[in-house]
Amino acid sequence: MDTASETAVTFRNNSNSIKRWRPSSLMNIVIKNNKSESILQSIDVDKEMNEKKINRSKSLNNSWTTAVTVVLIEAKNVSHLLQDDMTKGLYCKLRLGIESHKSKSSSNSIHPEWRERFKMHLFHDNILHVSLWDRGNPKMSIGSCVVDLAKYPKERTHDLWLELGEGPAKVHLSITMCAVRAVISDECICNFNKYKETYKISNLDTNLNDVGVLHVKVIGARGLGSKPRSYCTLQVDNQKVQTHRAGTTSEILWNRCYLFNISDVTSTLDLKVYESSIANTLLNESIGKVSIPLLRVANNEKRWYALKDRNKRNSARGDHPRVLLQMSLKYHPVKASLKLFQAKEEQHLKKGMKFDIGLLYSNVVFVSHVFQALQQINEYYKRLFEWDDREFSLFVLIGWIIFCYFIEIWMMPLSLLLPFLWHWIWNRHQDNVLIAREPFNEDDLDMNNNIKDESDKGLISRVKINEIPQITITVTKGIEMIASFAEKAQNLVSFKVPFISYVAICLLIGASFGLYLIPYRYIMMAFGIMKYTRKYLNPNRVLNNDLLHFFSRVPDDATLKDWKELHIPKPQEDNSRYLARSVSTSI
Repeated sequence: MDTASETAVTFRNNSNSIKRWRPSSLMNIVIKNNKSESILQSIDVDKEMNEKKINRSKSLNNSWTTAVTVVLIEAKNVSHLLQDDMTKGLYCKLRLGIESHKSKSSSNSIHPEWRERFKMHLFHDNILHVSLWDRGNPKMSIGSCVVDLAKYPKERTHDLWLELGEGPAKVHLSITMCAVRAVISDECICNFNKYKETYKISNLDTNLNDVGVLHVKVIGARGLGSKPRSYCTLQVDNQKVQTHRAGTTSEILWNRCYLFNISDVTSTLDLKVYESSIANTLLNESIGKVSIPLLRVANNEKRWYALKDRNKRNSARGDHPRVLLQMSLKYHPVKASLKLFQAKEEQHLKKGMKFDIGLLYSNVVFVSHVFQALQQINEYYKRLFEWDDREFSLFVLIGWIIFCYFIEIWMMPLSLLLPFLWHWIWNRHQDNVLIAREPFNEDDLDMNNNIKDESDKGLISRVKINEIPQITITVTKGIEMIASFAEKAQNLVSFKVPFISYVAICLLIGASFGLYLIPYRYIMMAFGIMKYTRKYLNPNRVLNNDLLHFFSRVPDDATLKDWKELHIPKPQEDNSRYLARSVSTSI
């Protein structure tokens, strides 16, 4: 009996085990094995795809030789492209080959501005696609255009207005193509001689935006140390180009030629040298820089220029770092003189003004010195009118009576020539070295910053903290403008920029002849009629102040400090031996 029961229990247990090992369980094992195999296969496929992507990126990275810089500036006449006047913002999309970029959104639907820079690479596709999009309707562009980059020469900046479709809508772009990887020969391909006939004084036209042309040959650099793959950028107004990356030796050779269209001869050539490294890519800081006024260019002269630090006051780091340039400038003197009375070219990329306590303090000290000088002059005139020195007061009185008796209105501009004559006689043979105003004491600045006056605490309590930077920036701008105009007046009469000083002298002499030949009453009436009728004669005119635009071309003391050339020791080796060396330019 017990044996039978044990046999039944054993059979029951075996039947349960058979139920547990049903065919579905075997299928699960097979499916799990298939899943593991599929996972392994998917991993292999992903590895192959990643390897293909890496190889493709490497091939693309090695296939481009030209860097394309596109500056998206603005657009106009785009209101008719919108379905309604309400828009959430307009933005642009740029596509060159496989690269695409999207700009920020502009809320202005009539005249949107972006002022952004995009860096691309030129592969086999030379077509740049530009499209305008409405943020409220992202599914369809409201205007587009294409640019064939093969039609434009490289190593130059091209300012383009492109039509967005068939209507009047246009977009403003600035495109620069630079061969940063190609190996350039020692021969210069720029034909500068043809421009000598173009800008003869007899060839006068009305296009004041084309005043001249600048030819720059960047030969090489020394004293930078073993900087890997150094390159430099050159900029004149809104035109900016870049050289290729040179070798890792201390003596770098570029041998690149560039042409810049000049619209203002008072502009400067800004050269910056960079290090092609990961740290520089993140920080975007230059090794050294130098600013060269175009009016100081000596044609066809090879010259070393010392590189300065970030503030353009001292020499950059290294063994007297310097660059060797050969420049030539050709411009039309009449058109260049007329351009001085028009507004300067607006910078496409603007930098915001930062609050600088040191600059604010120095400007306040300068203005206080001016006020003290005016107070001293006032006290001197009081003593003069009070006859403290009787002989001198009598001499001044007789001279004033004679002056008022013989003075004519046409003599007024000639009287303004006296400061020019003074500096012409006494400072003609002196070096053109700026005597800057006395710098402020940093210890005094720190002391003044640490002192907290009770009145200042009361002022801060009444003014919001977030409004203080804006107020201080406004005060800084006003003080800086007063200080700048005072320095510009001094630099104008002291021939810091001889071209502008000569133009001012000619204008004063011409004004004297005009006032001598024409009664000043008629001149004043003609001036009033011209001012009151020019709005109706030219409705699309741009508001312009001729004298202020002319005065803005005169450099102040800070600009002259940027232009000041540093001393360069004579090279121990011959330049001809240096130029004969070859440096690898491959990346």
